[in-house]
Amino acid sequence: MPNLEEYTIGWICAINTEFVAARAFLDESHGKPEGAAQNDDNHYALGRMRKHNVVIAVLPKGEYGTTTAATVARNMVHSFPNVRIGLMVGIAGGAPSEKHDIRLGDIVVSSRGGGLGGVFQYDYGKTLQNGSFVETGSLNQPPQVLLAAVNGLEADYAMDGHQLDSKVEEALERYPRLRKSHSRPPALNDRLYRSNVTHPSGSISDCLQVCSDDAAQMVLRHERGEYDENPAIYFGLIASGNQIIKDAHTRDKLAAEKEVLCFETEAAAYDYITKDFGMDALQFFFDFGDERKQTVDNMLRGLIFQLYTLQAKPTSELDDLFKHHNDGRDQPHGRALSDCLQKMLQGSRITFIFVDALDECSERVNLLKWVEGFMAVPSLDHVQLIMAGKGVNEM
Repeated sequence: MPNLEEYTIGWICAINTEFVAARAFLDESHGKPEGAAQNDDNHYALGRMRKHNVVIAVLPKGEYGTTTAATVARNMVHSFPNVRIGLMVGIAGGAPSEKHDIRLGDIVVSSRGGGLGGVFQYDYGKTLQNGSFVETGSLNQPPQVLLAAVNGLEADYAMDGHQLDSKVEEALERYPRLRKSHSRPPALNDRLYRSNVTHPSGSISDCLQVCSDDAAQMVLRHERGEYDENPAIYFGLIASGNQIIKDAHTRDKLAAEKEVLCFETEAAAYDYITKDFGMDALQFFFDFGDERKQTVDNMLRGLIFQLYTLQAKPTSELDDLFKHHNDGRDQPHGRALSDCLQKMLQGSRITFIFVDALDECSERVNLLKWVEGFMAVPSLDHVQLIMAGKGVNEM
């Protein structure tokens, strides 16, 4: 089993069904950890997915909500200090609408939508005198590197489709005991009743028996065809909170007003998780088609701006740079920009800097000199610089 410091992806499940499914998709199982942090009560499963070492945790039985999920995340990063990305993966209640034909077994990937950062906390706000509820504040958006990856995946799936059914079948072949409990239900079970239909609370009977199969009570939907993705993958807003939404009118209202795709009760913990993981990510893409994105100076300006927006208490380095350049009337260049970025990073938490498309940089020699100088600064050992490009011999 790898050392605990070699695990870089954290995966949190709310319930045991999700935990079992997550473990079934490991390419290699590493068992349970030895030497977890003191007072860490989490239950873990370790393993490898492709080239990534993954630590999977499940919430305590019978406990739900954002606070519990955030506690599990906090314990995880104490025991696995090099976890760089935290994921909440699990079951949610779909919010189908005229715009989004969401069905049983479909997948929603959290991403920005409606001016929100990917997760909308529907029970975080204030009640007004007239009894109405107004949501206040917002949650953090996912790191830029994940948003970029999601955009790439969405394009890949649009062109080539996905292989999710075959991947699920492979997992069920490895663990045949899971076929009964973890296989996708037949399409017959996927019935969308109209919002005015009241479902008996606590009934263990089949919904078809209790709520009837009267077509007038259901929303009629076409059968998915040969070129329709099934399951379909949607990218957009997930609604989360500590209250379970079981009212169809509330569901439809939020789906219409916020374009919410699904509801669950742990994803809002992502806001706390990103804080607990204690790291930032900056990125810059050189672009040959845009003169503003070809030079080292503009790369530095972009990184400084991103770092400034991430700091809870902005440091004075940027103000000093502003004052020393005629209160912003003059543009800083080269060494001044580099020094400002280095000083800002010295007071930052663990930071990853991703620089892509080096082959489209018009100042490769200057870029190489900057990299050499940047990596030689001892006080920046908490900063990881990751660069990529095609055929860049200078690097």
